[in-house]
Amino acid sequence: MSHLIFLLSELSFQMHPSEEEINAHLMVPKFYQHIMALAFAIKEINEFPNILHNTTIGLHIDDSYYNARMTYRTTLELLFKSPHFLPNYKCGSRTHLMGVIGGLRSDTSSQMADVLGRYKIPQFSYGSFHPAVNDHIGFPSFYRMVPNESLQYQGIVQLLLHFKWKWIGLMSFDDDGGQHFLQTIEAMLSENGICSAFTNKVPANIRILEMGDMNKYILESIPIFRDSKANVIVIYGKTSNLRWLAAIIFGIKESLAGNLYYNAKAPFGKVWITTAQIDLALFLFQRNWDIQVFHGAISFTIPSKDIPGFQTFVQSMSPTQSKGDGFIKDFWEQAFDCFVTNSGGSTDIDGACTGEERLEDLPAQFFQLKMTGHSYSIYNAVYAVVHALRVKYSASSNHRKIESRGKLHSWQVEPWQLHSLLRNNPLNNTVGDKIMFNEHGEFVAGFDVTNIVTFPNNSYVRIKVGRLDPQAAPDKALTINEEKLQWHRDLSQVPPFSLCNDKCYPGYSRKKKEGMKFCCYDCYPCPEEMISTQEDLDYCTRCPEDHFPNNRRDHCIPKIQSFLSFEDTLGITLTSLALLFALITTLMLAVFIKQRDTPIVKANNRSLTYLLLASILLCFLCALLFIGQPKKITCLLRQTAFGIIFSIAVSSVLAKTITVVVAFMASKPGNIFRKWVGKRLAHSVVLCCSLVQVAVCALWLGFSPPFPDLDSHSVYGEIIIECNEGSVTMFYCVLGYMGFLAIVSFTVAFLARKLPDSFNEAKFITFSMLVFCSVWLSFVPTYLSTKGKYMVAVEVFSILSSGSGLLSCIFTPKCYIIVFRPDLNKKEQLIRRIH
Repeated sequence: MSHLIFLLSELSFQMHPSEEEINAHLMVPKFYQHIMALAFAIKEINEFPNILHNTTIGLHIDDSYYNARMTYRTTLELLFKSPHFLPNYKCGSRTHLMGVIGGLRSDTSSQMADVLGRYKIPQFSYGSFHPAVNDHIGFPSFYRMVPNESLQYQGIVQLLLHFKWKWIGLMSFDDDGGQHFLQTIEAMLSENGICSAFTNKVPANIRILEMGDMNKYILESIPIFRDSKANVIVIYGKTSNLRWLAAIIFGIKESLAGNLYYNAKAPFGKVWITTAQIDLALFLFQRNWDIQVFHGAISFTIPSKDIPGFQTFVQSMSPTQSKGDGFIKDFWEQAFDCFVTNSGGSTDIDGACTGEERLEDLPAQFFQLKMTGHSYSIYNAVYAVVHALRVKYSASSNHRKIESRGKLHSWQVEPWQLHSLLRNNPLNNTVGDKIMFNEHGEFVAGFDVTNIVTFPNNSYVRIKVGRLDPQAAPDKALTINEEKLQWHRDLSQVPPFSLCNDKCYPGYSRKKKEGMKFCCYDCYPCPEEMISTQEDLDYCTRCPEDHFPNNRRDHCIPKIQSFLSFEDTLGITLTSLALLFALITTLMLAVFIKQRDTPIVKANNRSLTYLLLASILLCFLCALLFIGQPKKITCLLRQTAFGIIFSIAVSSVLAKTITVVVAFMASKPGNIFRKWVGKRLAHSVVLCCSLVQVAVCALWLGFSPPFPDLDSHSVYGEIIIECNEGSVTMFYCVLGYMGFLAIVSFTVAFLARKLPDSFNEAKFITFSMLVFCSVWLSFVPTYLSTKGKYMVAVEVFSILSSGSGLLSCIFTPKCYIIVFRPDLNKKEQLIRRIH
């Protein structure tokens, strides 16, 4: 057991250790329950003779005094004590040792195992154990009454992940056990994206009540805990860690209060996570310490159950009635802060114990009536040994020789014979819990997750809020009931954040800060077309092709399908213009047909006039193919129809210009062009020029025809439904050929602009071709610089502009004469103008 702390002096090697002075001692009153659990289990077994067939078992308790020297010595005394202490020799009569329970701390267990392992005596550790003795091959006699610590490490990591705590502090003793914990947990934390903000190591060799060393450690620790952003601290190791932590928090509160006096209102709220080896137990001189700082602490604890009769047994104990108990006097004096008088002595002395003290009046940090997890482990260890003895007795019942007093000969059962029985014979204890060891000598069980709830009277209770089950799937091993959890009262938010910096919210990605741990990062907005939908993502992701980010870039929204629709304002405007121009063209055509026998119509080649007006009308109407949702048929027709119709129109203009030139030249006597005058030349020009464009369009449709397509990249937030030209080269060939015809027409008309007016349409054709070429030359850069439906609108506008240019420049003057000045539409007027 480990209950007393003797303040031993340093070894001087000038006298025998047993003769050295032992100073005053301290006791942890709460741990006295461990002794009572052992005594109760022995008493319970001996009261039922059928368990071991009238064989009585006994116990001998020694304290390790939290000192290696005393631990080794008391362990050897268990084996070899006689009137003269001679290690490795048994002298005289001695009861037979079947097993040893201990210790609570890892260093104590390791030191005991060094001795007991050599003699193959079963040792049952009921607290933490040194990593070295985790090797069951090297220490086959070592049994652990607590689950493997690796399960506890997994539980800690899962608890941190459950509450998304990524920036935590670590506190442990600076010994081999603490180093093993830090190395193991740091690796597990890194694998799960968690960082340690700091590591606080309690010096292993610090001596109680040596104020210089204590103050040095506390003062060095205060700024570490106070200034860290970590709101969660994981504490590993020994119960004394909490006592050191309480002293550190006391100093922090003083510094926060800004004066030398304790200010209970100074806020300092943290979440403390403690391992199963740690219990909230204080010394006598810490009676007035405020334990409110531990309110809301989350602990992994060894499961325990209420054993019938245990509390009654505990309440019956008193320093005057318990014979053979060498610990109860120290316990009673330090638990109740009084001194026990000798038997029959007066209790009226100031400070003397009255005998009316009750254990149930003690706060939980000094004593508990309810069996703790460590006490429950001791209770189970006793039953494990007794069960192994019982199995051994039953197996060898035909060969046993019983003395008259009912005792078993010592040679019949040796401690080493129990190992196979301990590993292979599980049992159920008195409350039905299964006691079983695995192949590594570890107790097969899980951990309870408890929450410390403190009260104003400086007492506390543990409330079970979860379970760590080793049989469950790794990601489901930990279960937590958050509704039962209580948090530290000074926390401004529950559950609290514990991060190196603020979270990167959706719409941002994080980037590691240079020179700091990977949990520390800066937040940057996601680039365009990328989102992040969760907190603390390392990378932003792209939306699907048919979606785009919202303004906050934290989720994708469907893109809007876009095309130049008849319902759009722009579509309605262009449609109205196209129909208006078509109507005007139709009216002009009707006028020319009606006035076909008038001189002005006959003088300008009626057939070409009709053909030009018809092609301009079709140009206006073909603009409607570009408006509305693109379909397969409209995609095939729109560019080819536009190219062929405009080629016919420009060819007709070219034919008119050539006709004017030839007619003028043929008017001279003997000119060879006289035979070219007539409709044949004009029709030949139109036909030949148009067939070239028809051939180009046929090749286009034959090898790479246009088709409906979706463009999700050109315009942000939109899916453009468009006609893919199939071959951009062929598209520009069509435009290029049309431009070539327009330039030829413009050139010929420009050269013929000074011919006599009676024959001359060249001036009007020059202006019309100038407008036509200007429109389509400006079309190319404008078309290339626009996106989406506005590209289509640019092309429709160019079609309407160039068509209206032809219509207005060539036919408006003639219509004016025909409709408003019929007096000029006479042959005499034309002949008079010649002369």
